[in-house]
Amino acid sequence: MTPLQIDMIKMKYHLNDPLYSQYYYWLDSLFHGNLGYSKEARLPVIDAITQKFPSTFELAIISTMMAVLFGIFLGTKSAVKANSITDQLSRTLSLVGVSIPVFWLGLILVWVFFAQLHWLPQFGPWNITNIDLSLRYETMNHYTGFLLIDTLLNGDIEFFWDHLIHLIMPAITLAFASTAILIRMMRSSMLEVLGAEYVKAARAKGLPEKVVINRHARRNAMIPTTTVIGLTFGGLLGGAVLTETVFQWNGIGQWSAKAAVGVDTPAIMGFTLITAIIYVLANLVVDIVYAYLDPRVRLG
Repeated sequence: MTPLQIDMIKMKYHLNDPLYSQYYYWLDSLFHGNLGYSKEARLPVIDAITQKFPSTFELAIISTMMAVLFGIFLGTKSAVKANSITDQLSRTLSLVGVSIPVFWLGLILVWVFFAQLHWLPQFGPWNITNIDLSLRYETMNHYTGFLLIDTLLNGDIEFFWDHLIHLIMPAITLAFASTAILIRMMRSSMLEVLGAEYVKAARAKGLPEKVVINRHARRNAMIPTTTVIGLTFGGLLGGAVLTETVFQWNGIGQWSAKAAVGVDTPAIMGFTLITAIIYVLANLVVDIVYAYLDPRVRLG
């Protein structure tokens, strides 16, 4: 560009103004729904987020469901059967889970299930090699932007299962570390609750052990675990950068990584903003769940 063109760009984006002035103009644009233009996505930032967020949400929700299901189950079993073989295996699994780097686990899964066994596809459905499915994706009605929902609404069961298969490896990669954290948190909470007086009283009344564990102990042990679940889900929604990069998943995580490498400032600012909003909403949901788990919160 010529020096004149450079000066015009600086004037347009107020780059010669003080930082507080630049921040004011950015906030003004934000409240008018303008987050700038992403050169990486070649779209306005708000449009890029709208397009890429659904794929990250699908990945995050399935990963969280897997982590919650296995984490709470194994954590509860580990506490109820403390110092048994089940407890030792669960603790070993949680230690391995928090120690393994996410990108390494993703690469190992790709090598085993894609390169060696040929059971699962490596990349996301956007890198699909099936021409028929690619054409159907382009021509189908996109009601929500969420591919799992849209394929069902279009009655395309084949495409639904294909997308679900693409989700397996990245979802396992994300869920593994989260599961490990939830196992440790649930185990420690359950051990504390199982020694409480009200649990001893429930057993003294002659209640079945399943009722004591499920209705009295586990529900109260879920309170601190819920905090971890909310923050984990918020972090996954904020973009699992490494996992999306390994599996070429077309979400906001991969987009933000490319934006950082390409110094795409509007995209980075937009990603940071949406991540902050997600964490605030996640904490709000956690507070609401607290009221369900502990009636004393509703009385406060």
